Amino acid sequence: MKERKLYYLLYLFIAATFVFFNAGCSEDEDPPVVPPTVNEAEELIKYFEANDFVNTSLPAMKTATEVNTDITTAVNVAILDIRSATDYATGHIQGAVNVAPADLLTYYNANNLSSKTRVIIACYTGQTAGFAASVLRLAGYSNVFSLKWGMCSWAYPSKWDQAKTNGQTNPITKQTTANVKNAAGNLPTLSTGKTTGAEIKDVRLAAVLAEGFGAATIDRTTLYANLSNYYIVNYWPVADYDLGHIEGAIQYKPKEDLKLATFLKTLPTNKTIVVYCYSGQTSAFLAPFLRALGYDAKTLLFGTNNLFYDTMPGTKWTVGDGNTCMNYPVVQ
Repeated sequence: MKERKLYYLLYLFIAATFVFFNAGCSEDEDPPVVPPTVNEAEELIKYFEANDFVNTSLPAMKTATEVNTDITTAVNVAILDIRSATDYATGHIQGAVNVAPADLLTYYNANNLSSKTRVIIACYTGQTAGFAASVLRLAGYSNVFSLKWGMCSWAYPSKWDQAKTNGQTNPITKQTTANVKNAAGNLPTLSTGKTTGAEIKDVRLAAVLAEGFGAATIDRTTLYANLSNYYIVNYWPVADYDLGHIEGAIQYKPKEDLKLATFLKTLPTNKTIVVYCYSGQTSAFLAPFLRALGYDAKTLLFGTNNLFYDTMPGTKWTVGDGNTCMNYPVVQ
């Protein structure tokens, strides 16, 4: 009987000790770590604005004359031709290397292009190159420029000649009354899983480049099939906007209005945004910035050169002022 009692007391002692130590350990354990809540779009725009290419140097372009001078004076310049391999083989700028647009970030880093005085990206019209150059600029590569007007300005003018002619023979009616910006709302929702602006930037720019220029474009026919489907951003100075703009377009002042502290949040997150400028080149630079932030933003191809050429303000594809084909030599 005594043995049974001793066993019973020993059992109680062990059980009490187990409970005591478990309670003590649970009190000493650190609370579970909760990951910080990050508004990724806000972190990304803060990162972009710290460098602020969009509101200082956009668009970053060099004319055919400037690029030709670099070549003839032996400036340490790299020329990346992002046209098709077939068109590149038909004729390209001396020294240009054919690179697929999706490979540009990798190619830039693998070939130490930061050591170059300038890196020029050439395409057909300057629009795809503007898009690509903007991605590289947003990535932090400040020596990158697009070839203004593309290879049309060097030796093959047909695409810009056609756009200009279409804007003359099929002009779009302009609106002269102003349209009001949206009320400010929220930024788009990003979910890269990253927490710093630099990390988020890397993921988002890679995605924008992979989607490609085509995903970021709209032509005049698609736009005018139903203007009300789009939030249309006129990226001109106010004085030019007041002369006449696309019906329903809302004016955003270049280098001022698309900041976190001004009117960036007036852009809708639930509607496709169409940005247009005079030639489609500046808007091509702007589209990757907005797409990286998560907006469904598109650039209007050829801008108002293709809408109402004869009565438009701003930069025109024309003769006599450097905005035309220079007929420089090409190599095969």
